[in-house]
Amino acid sequence: MPVPSGRPRVREFGLEIGFMSPGPKNSILDVPGVAVGHTTLIEGDGKLVVGKGPVRTGVTAILPHGGNLFREKVRGAIHVINGFGKATGIAQVQELGVIETPIVLTNTLSVGTAWDALCEYMLLKNEEIGT
Repeated sequence: MPVPSGRPRVREFGLEIGFMSPGPKNSILDVPGVAVGHTTLIEGDGKLVVGKGPVRTGVTAILPHGGNLFREKVRGAIHVINGFGKATGIAQVQELGVIETPIVLTNTLSVGTAWDALCEYMLLKNEEIGT
């Protein structure tokens, strides 16, 4: 099933990922309860001028279920293939085997901003964190 952009999916090349069949859309959203939010910021054209642009960035947030992740953790694991990007929270997932926050994907230079926003979100939802 090609994606809307017309690019083929990995299974169309004969590669099988995992042992379960894909859902009807072959999408993470086929999993009941999973929610995904995404935004892309594209502003300006031409040569980069630091502090002015152009800008090409984005962020994706994945919520494994609609409840409170801090109180209703989900099982999780980590596997690093390339190791070139920046990540936070890996040690906790490796040690505890659970995920207790939304999963946020962004570019290397925005990891700190994403981390700050995620902490603020979690503190608003769970005042007992850090007490």
